[in-house]
Amino acid sequence: MFSRQVLRSARAAAPQRAITLRAAPVRSFAAAANEGQPPVTVFGVDGTYASALYTAASKTSTLEPTAKALANLSNIFEKDAKLATILSAPTLSAEDKSAIVAELVKQSGSKEATVKNFLDTLAENNRLGLLKGVCDKFNEIMSASRGEVEMTITSAQPLDNKTLSRLETAVAKSSYVGQGKKLKVTNTVNPDIVGGLVVEVGDRTIDLSVSARIAKMNKLLTDSL
Repeated sequence: MFSRQVLRSARAAAPQRAITLRAAPVRSFAAAANEGQPPVTVFGVDGTYASALYTAASKTSTLEPTAKALANLSNIFEKDAKLATILSAPTLSAEDKSAIVAELVKQSGSKEATVKNFLDTLAENNRLGLLKGVCDKFNEIMSASRGEVEMTITSAQPLDNKTLSRLETAVAKSSYVGQGKKLKVTNTVNPDIVGGLVVEVGDRTIDLSVSARIAKMNKLLTDSL
């Protein structure tokens, strides 16, 4: 698992001389938030870092490579539940953080200085534990910049591509999606809905699940007694 690689890298770095992270990335990322605004506002400390990263990547014309790198890092979190705990550990030394950043850069597949500087900044500010949140918020900003509208379809069982395509086509023609916008479809499985679908488009929700119908029926029965 990747978390084991991170631990091995941190342990291997322990005997080495402490590496002082550069202060320049911290200043540049802080300034970036004021010099350019992303197309959508995201909140929280992780949102602040994501917004600053978007601005920095935009200025260096590396938005797409940066987005790909953060998507790769986000995928690692999905596969390794222990990683977030390791990155949030308060006992990480400067050597540990330097080794972890090097491993994260490697796993991201990025050759851009923007990503390395960003990870250095998180490490120096003791914010590596925010990395997953930053990845999610950055993806949200990128979706907005591409004119994408998030559509999450929750079903009791995985939907096949044909069904997803039909749903995407139907929703794309509706008033739920603005002109010139593109749908970004995700299928989430939740057996608790029993059957049917729950469709979320942007900030709107269409609940067509069996569980919702049962809840309404129960309410009607309760109110009538």
